[in-house]
Amino acid sequence: MTQVALGMDVQTAYNAWAGSYDEVVNKTRDLEAAAIRQLLADIPRAEIIEIGCGTGKNTEWLVSKALHVTAVDFSTEMLARAEAKLAGGNVRFQQADITQPWTWVEPPADVVTCSLVLEHIENLGFVFEQCRAALKAGGCFYVGELHPSKQYLGSKARFEAGAGVLELPCFTHHVSDFIAAAQQHGFRCVELREWFDGNDRTTVPRILALLFQKQP
Repeated sequence: MTQVALGMDVQTAYNAWAGSYDEVVNKTRDLEAAAIRQLLADIPRAEIIEIGCGTGKNTEWLVSKALHVTAVDFSTEMLARAEAKLAGGNVRFQQADITQPWTWVEPPADVVTCSLVLEHIENLGFVFEQCRAALKAGGCFYVGELHPSKQYLGSKARFEAGAGVLELPCFTHHVSDFIAAAQQHGFRCVELREWFDGNDRTTVPRILALLFQKQP
C-alpha cells in the first residue's frame, strides 16, 4: 500500500528514511551519483558547498576533489550518518533549510552542488538567488534531479515504512523552469545531460543533470 506522507514535512520524512536510506535499492540515488561524478569530473580542487548531502552518498567523492566541502542537509538524522562516515578532515557539516537565507555560508564557494533536493522546493528562484550570492564570480552550480519526464508518469521520492510505502511531498519542475530560474538570477547553462536506466535511450530518462555558471 502506498501512502502520501500527509502532515509529514520533508525534514521529518527524511529523518524517518535515514536509517534505511543506504541499504535499500534506489535507482534514482545511484544514477544521480554517476551523473555528478561525470559532470564534475574535471573541476579543480575547490571550495564546494554540497546541498542535500544526505547520508554522504556523494560527500566522500566531493571531499576527494575539494580543498574544503560544506555538506548541508535539512535532516539531522541524515547528517548524523554522513558525519559518522566522514568526520574530520576537509568537510564541515551544516544543518540548514535552504528555503531560508543562507547565513551559514562562510567563504564564497567555487562550486555549489544540489542533488535530489529541488523536487521538494516550490520556489526555484530563491535557491538560485542564494546560490548566486554564495558563489565566486565564474563559479558553477550543479543540479541533479529526478527527471520531470519520470515525474509526469507518477515517480517521486518514496520509501518503505511500517505503514507501507510513504511518498514525500514533491513539486514538478520542467526543464524550462530550471533554465528560466537560472537566467533570471545571472546563470548560464553550460551543460545539460540526461541519464537513462541501463543507458537505454529508448526509455524515459531517470535523471536530469545541469551545470550552470555564474555570470558577471
